[in-house]
Amino acid sequence: MEKINLAQKFNLFNEYWSPRIAGELNETHVKLVKLKGEFIWHHHEAEDELFWVVKGRLLIKFRDRDLWLDEGELVIIPKGVEHMPVAEEEVHLVLIEPKTTVNTGNVQNERTAPEQWI
Repeated sequence: MEKINLAQKFNLFNEYWSPRIAGELNETHVKLVKLKGEFIWHHHEAEDELFWVVKGRLLIKFRDRDLWLDEGELVIIPKGVEHMPVAEEEVHLVLIEPKTTVNTGNVQNERTAPEQWI
């Protein structure tokens, strides 16, 4: 059991859209990720996702609406819901999701990130 300092962990990497695993609990990963720009439309067949904004402002587009998240806010996206995150400026995000979750969900492409611990 060790504490995790989010600011220190975020300082350890610079890549965007490449989640880093900071911890694990009950078959769930706690991931840190930096975002900038537009991601891809995707969904997750079997996993819900929790997006928690630590720094910055994040837009999550859904097919029927847009949702803005400010620092300290979070949203839980249910499995099967298509979404596309957009970060106009750099965003630091905590993701809490099952260990089986792939960042690009049902899409496999150059944005699909390997599992990386930090």
